[in-house]
This record gives sequence, structure tokens and C-alpha cells, in this order.
Amino acid sequence: MKEKIDQLKKLREEAQKGGGEEKIKSQHEKGKLTARERIDLLVDEGSFSEIDMFVKHRTSDFNLDKQKILGDGVVTGFARIDGRPIALYSQDFTVFGGSLSESHAEKICKIMDLAMKMGIPVIGLNDSGGARIQEGVVSLGGYADIFLRNTLASGVIPQISAILGPCAGGAVYSPAITDFIFMVKHTSHMFVTGPNVVKTVTHEEVTFEDLGGADTHSVKSGVAHFSFENELEVFQNIRKLISYLPLNWKDRSPEKEFNFDQDFIETKLDNIIPDNPNKPYDMKEIIHLLLDDEEFLEVHANYAENLIVGFGRIGGISVGIVANQPSILAGVLDINASVKGARFIRFCDAFNIPILTLEDVPGFMPGTEQEWNGIIRHGSKLLFAYCEATVPKVTVITRKAYGGAYDVMNSKHIRGDFNFAWPSAEIAVMGPKGAVEIIFKREIDKAEDKESRLNQLISEYTEKFANPYIAAERGYVDDVILPSETRLRLINTFQLLKNKVDNNPKRKHCNIPL
Repeated sequence: MKEKIDQLKKLREEAQKGGGEEKIKSQHEKGKLTARERIDLLVDEGSFSEIDMFVKHRTSDFNLDKQKILGDGVVTGFARIDGRPIALYSQDFTVFGGSLSESHAEKICKIMDLAMKMGIPVIGLNDSGGARIQEGVVSLGGYADIFLRNTLASGVIPQISAILGPCAGGAVYSPAITDFIFMVKHTSHMFVTGPNVVKTVTHEEVTFEDLGGADTHSVKSGVAHFSFENELEVFQNIRKLISYLPLNWKDRSPEKEFNFDQDFIETKLDNIIPDNPNKPYDMKEIIHLLLDDEEFLEVHANYAENLIVGFGRIGGISVGIVANQPSILAGVLDINASVKGARFIRFCDAFNIPILTLEDVPGFMPGTEQEWNGIIRHGSKLLFAYCEATVPKVTVITRKAYGGAYDVMNSKHIRGDFNFAWPSAEIAVMGPKGAVEIIFKREIDKAEDKESRLNQLISEYTEKFANPYIAAERGYVDDVILPSETRLRLINTFQLLKNKVDNNPKRKHCNIPL
């Protein structure tokens, strides 16, 4: 028996070494950690339980039968984050460059199948050179097997991808289907075709970093939801993200202990909105003051910054925040912001996370570029997402709520549960100046002093219509509240909505305007 135990220990030691000391050294020199080092930093200490450690590839072509390494380039298993179970896989670049073989893919598929059965999140740590060329179509089939599982798991269990090295070709579509993508600056790259192919086909000269680096995908394309300076920051923030999420679609996010015996009046909120309605302010100041411990995990922080989305807690309850940002493009809704918001809302709704909407929106972005690129279709995604969502939905209108954007941003008419407005709220078809110029066009044209008459009419219109009280009279706003009492009202409201039940019509699935 001792010999058999010694043999097992020897095999385990062999598997732990991956591609060997030289390859590990090379990985470290690139500023990258090994697959197992990453797992150790991500999960609770001592909680990782590995499966399929002894799997090897089955290929004999191109002398691969002489290069069989235990684990075949990916470490898979189960662990805990803050005591809660998760499934994960971590690709090992020291073994065949982390390339995906048939066996490699089978390991990932197995871990995902088990995660679905158990109802726990899957975290993928991606660091791969792509499909293993020597295996041909078999490796391509392995990717498709993973894509199918990503799709079937969507909305059932949370799926998180960390890009910690190269991710090219077909490999990019698995992370793209998952719920959140993390990248590391300067060491992560994602693209369908690399710089050499781009140069051959389009004659463009582009670097790896400019084509598919973390900054490119977190600022320009919106492919990446989070971008950080190093791998340690990525793992810390994955842990933080997991803390806001349920284990599966039937579960609820963990509710933190909360002391309700305290003063929730926040007087700083009374002084944030400028007297001049055209002057910007930072909506993030309001967000932080409304959330427990002022903690906010922003998603897509550097992409479509005119709309803010992210996670926080109110009264211990995990909530998703969607907020217009008046300091960026006056908080207007454009194509990118609409898609960003729609995707986030649908995630929250899929996983029972209540939504808080903070509204200060002058409308949708005008112009030929937006119209020709489909602002109607893309803007309707945001509307569709809000209408479809059955989770608790609360809106606070801080200032402007104009036109169709008023309807879209979780108005009462599309099943907003509680809609509050600050005294500074302006709820109208359009801004006072635009409205007056249309309604009183002839009168202004006939006036001797056109500018004076225009300003007078704007003042009268503003006093009569640019306020929250007409909407409140109709019940479109449930209450007009003081900014300082907003946190108290939100705490009470989300507690009240904890057991809310709402349903959509029975159907195979909806057809969102993609």
C-alpha cells in the first residue's frame, strides 16, 4: 500500500509542476502568475478541491504522444469565496501555451455541467494560445462544446471570466457570452484576428495592445466590464463582485447584517443639485451617499460614462444601480449607454437583484451618427429591459426627466414599483426653451423684443411645468421627497419590496431588439 500511496503523491507533485520550472519562470517574467497561484489568490485559503488532475490528451500526431502532461493545460475544481461555493477553471499557459485540446475542453465542460447541477457560479481564468493546432477540428469542436454550455448556463448561474493573457480567435466567444469580463492592463489581450492578419487583410498597422488590450476593451469596445493594473486586483474585485450575487437564479444575494437604529438623514444631498438646471454635477456623489458604507462597485466604469451602472447595498440588501451622469454629455442616452444599461438590467433581473434608478436625463442623443447607427433599435433595448424586469424597481428623479427618456428610465408606466422625485425634478416632454420655441413660435416672431419675450415665456413655462408636481398629481410620481431623506426612504422601500412578486406572460422566450 505504501508504494501505491507514494506513487499517488509523486503523480500529484508532477501535476503541480505544470509545464516545468523553466516555463513557470517564463510566465513570471511576463508579469503573469501560474494557474495554481491564481487559484490560491482568488479563493478562500485551503478551500480548493481539484478534479481531473490526471487527465492527459489523446493525440499521437506531430509527436504529441511523447509530450503528455498531467492536467493537459487547465486546472479545474471547486472552492469557496467568503465561505460560499464556486466552480472554476484556470488555464495553464506553461502547458502547450494553455492551448485547448479535446481533453482540455472536456475538463471545462465537466466543471460547468456540475456547476449547473449544483447551482453555483463558474469563474474562468483564461490564459490560452487558442485551439491546439495539432488536434485540428477536434479542438474546434471542444470550443463549441464550451460555447453551448455558456449559453445554456446564461441566466441560470453567474458566469465570470478573467482574461489573464492571450484570448484570440474562437476563444473570445466563451468569455463574451459570460456575464462579466475582467482584464489586466498590458498582459491581457482579446481579438478575433491578431495584428498580423489585420495587416494582411486590411493593411492596417496595429499593436496587440491597441487592437485588443484591456484599455481598448474597457474604454472603446465595452467588451471588458473591469480593467485593473495587476492580477491581484482582478482577484480582489472578483471576490467583491461575488459578494453581491446569488449562487443561482433561484437564490437571493446574501443580505448583510444592518443596524436600522441610526440616523439616515443625509444633509449633504440637499446641496448637490446646482441652482442652474444646465450646470453639471457628479451623480457618483449621490450614489455613494445613498449606499451602505458608501461602497459602490462600478461596472463598465470607463465605457459609455454618461450612464453609470454597478452594485451596492441599501439597508444590507444587494442592489443594482443605474444612473444618468450629468457631468458626461449631460447624462444623455446614446447607443453605447443604452446597450450598457440594458445588459446590466437584464443581468440583475435574471438573478433577483433589485434595481435602483437615479434619473437626470435630457433625452436621447440627436444626430445623424446616432440615427444611422440605430439609436432607435439600441435605445429600445434599454426600454425593453426595464419593461421586462420583474425584480423590485425604484426610481429617484433628481433633476431632468424629458421626453421618451422619462418613459424609458423605469417610469411608473413600465412597472416601476416606487417612483420618487426631488423638488428639483423637471418632468416634461422637453426642456423649457425648446418647448416655448415650439408652442409660442408665432408670438415670439411677432414680438418687438424677441429675446425678452422668449425669456419671459421660458420663465413662465418653467414655473408651471418644469417641476415634479403635475406628475405627482397624476400618481406618476409616488412622492416628492427631500434629498436628505432619500436614503431613509430607499432603505424602507427595498425592505418593503423584499417579497415582491411579478410575472411576465408565458412564452418560449422574448425577442429583444438585438
